[in-house]
Amino acid sequence: MIEISQKQQKIIQILLRNRVLSSSDLHAVYQKDNDAVSLVTIKRSLSEMAKIGLLEVNGAGPATVYSVSPVGRLFSAVDAKAYCAEEPDKRYGLAKYNFDLLSSMPPEIFLERELAALDSATAEYKNRTADTSEAHQKREWERLVIELSWKSSKIEGNTYTLLDTERLLKDHKEAAGHDKDEARMIVDHKNAFSFIHQNSPLFKNMTRQNLERLHEILTEGLGVKAGLRQKPVGILGSKYRPLDNIHQITEAVDALSGAIAKARSPYDKALLALSVIGYIQPFDDGNKRTARLMANALLLAHGCAPLSYRSIDENEYRDAVLVFYELNSLEPLKKIFIAQYDFAARNYAAK
Repeated sequence: MIEISQKQQKIIQILLRNRVLSSSDLHAVYQKDNDAVSLVTIKRSLSEMAKIGLLEVNGAGPATVYSVSPVGRLFSAVDAKAYCAEEPDKRYGLAKYNFDLLSSMPPEIFLERELAALDSATAEYKNRTADTSEAHQKREWERLVIELSWKSSKIEGNTYTLLDTERLLKDHKEAAGHDKDEARMIVDHKNAFSFIHQNSPLFKNMTRQNLERLHEILTEGLGVKAGLRQKPVGILGSKYRPLDNIHQITEAVDALSGAIAKARSPYDKALLALSVIGYIQPFDDGNKRTARLMANALLLAHGCAPLSYRSIDENEYRDAVLVFYELNSLEPLKKIFIAQYDFAARNYAAK
């Protein structure tokens, strides 16, 4: 993973909006933003960016044009809130699945300084969990599961409060005035987390089998068909339309499994699961829930802290997800992942 300069990021943003441009056309757009830069400088930057894989080049001579590569898209610094403020049909993102995305996925997604921060949080987490009593560990796991089940369900529109969730999971008392499916969703989260915690060795990497099993537990009793989806689905508030062919969906899940297997760190594996499972939408429903729990399964399998998402801003999270769907930028989700991991590592299993 390489650092992308501010100038390079600006070029990427211009090309994301315009898809394909020549160096002279890109220079003209660049100048409109009152940034004085020569055409020679722009050409040099375009050449450098193409060499390191951020851009794709087509044509030759005066007919040469540039576009953002899948890798360039992944690391584009998008303002998710500003992008999602536009109506879906007015956005400049992609409407279809990017078949080149997973085959281009680098094994390292995090910068060295980001990895150092994540490793530091993991070290603190392991120190905090060392030599704690079994009773204390049980209480801390219970607290994490309650907060995870509450917040992950809330992201999906569940109206249970944190106290309602605690009463449901500890005392088996459903909250009055709520649909029974809301209670079922929360209990399914608890059961899914228990499954990945107790079967940690199964999740060193993601497979189609453990993905389908996790989804089945997470949607039990909710009327969601098990197995990979065989009909089209739409995404509310997005111009993106996922794959609608089960053969392509199967291939996409297998490609994600391969990318996760090649990923260097547990954090890379978890972030890929968190982002791409929802992008593929392999199931009729419950995709984002499955993505969040699979990310935790991968983290736990490698001795890392699981995420509760307790402190996450739901709107920020939804915007980051939509930016990945439509622009394939991982940067907003990566920022959220780092913050949530630091929070989890420093707030659970304290001595």
